[in-house]
Amino acid sequence: MKRRELLAGLGASAAVLAACGQEQPAAGTASSASPGETFNWKMVTTWPPNFPGTGTSATLLAETITRASGGRIRVQVYAAGELVPPFEVFNAVSAGAAEIGHGVSYYWKAQVEAAQFFGAIPFGMTPPESSAWLHFGGGLELWRELYEPFGVMVFTGGNTGTQMGGWFNREINSPEDLKGLKMRIPGLGGEVLQRAGGTPVMLPGGEIYTAMQTGSVDATEWVGPYNDVGFGLHEVAQYYYYPGWHEPGAILEVSINQEAWDALPEDLQDVVRSACGYVESRMGPEYSARNAQFLQQLRDEGKIEIRRFPDSVIDELRARSREVIDELVARDEKAARIYASYAAFQQQVNEWLDIGERAVVAARG
Repeated sequence: MKRRELLAGLGASAAVLAACGQEQPAAGTASSASPGETFNWKMVTTWPPNFPGTGTSATLLAETITRASGGRIRVQVYAAGELVPPFEVFNAVSAGAAEIGHGVSYYWKAQVEAAQFFGAIPFGMTPPESSAWLHFGGGLELWRELYEPFGVMVFTGGNTGTQMGGWFNREINSPEDLKGLKMRIPGLGGEVLQRAGGTPVMLPGGEIYTAMQTGSVDATEWVGPYNDVGFGLHEVAQYYYYPGWHEPGAILEVSINQEAWDALPEDLQDVVRSACGYVESRMGPEYSARNAQFLQQLRDEGKIEIRRFPDSVIDELRARSREVIDELVARDEKAARIYASYAAFQQQVNEWLDIGERAVVAARG
């Protein structure tokens, strides 16, 4: 019964996506595989095993593809480090060592620097805005074009929502307090911190708690209350700052080896496409609900201080962000094209938000 309901739901999702023009199958890419042929896929992820939200989303995607395909695609999930290191997911999928990956694009900026624009942009778009750009503003097409030389097909895998600014073991009262700060922070946000005088450190999620506990880093960002409490970061830091200027909304990606994708018949491509849409649609509501729940828990416990970054710090970080992005688009033609599309869409959607959501939030008091 559950499988019939799932298949019905996925079929409805596929119909809706096609009707809206959100996701159209590429012509001539599916194989002529026999109807009874089965495919065994390995999924590698950047997440600890079944970590709430991100890791469980990867597991849900694998289970959904397996069940909705009637077992014709069987997906085995490997958490970070079980098959490949967490930051090697993209390389593994590109090389065909794994058929499918689950992670965030800024982890492989060394291979594809422009990919960071599909993860998170400091002072950029929020989850609803970035989703609109990806699905209705040409963003997903640019993403796929960027990954094509690496033999990787990409789908959106959800969004962890607007993040917190991070956990600190010293107060941040002015831009001077950023100087010499060792902070776990990836992507463009890390480059911005470096410009402001700090030292960014790249660490996978599973190593953050120990790094904070031992003092090898002074601060860290991860996601928000839901995931941060799951890692126990409230046990090893005193101050919890907001807003999450570095990641207004972190986009997750589902990367698929192009040859593995092309080997699927059209009906199984539809299953994978719809499963990605299903999992993506669940993540936003999950994070909104759980972040609110765990924020209240932190407030009730009263063991840490929740603070807003001073305006002077935000102004400094915004100025440094502009420098980092300008230099990236100046040296990388692909990054320039992607950011031009992103920035134009952000400006357009911002005008609507002013008289839409922002006005409603302000009006309710």
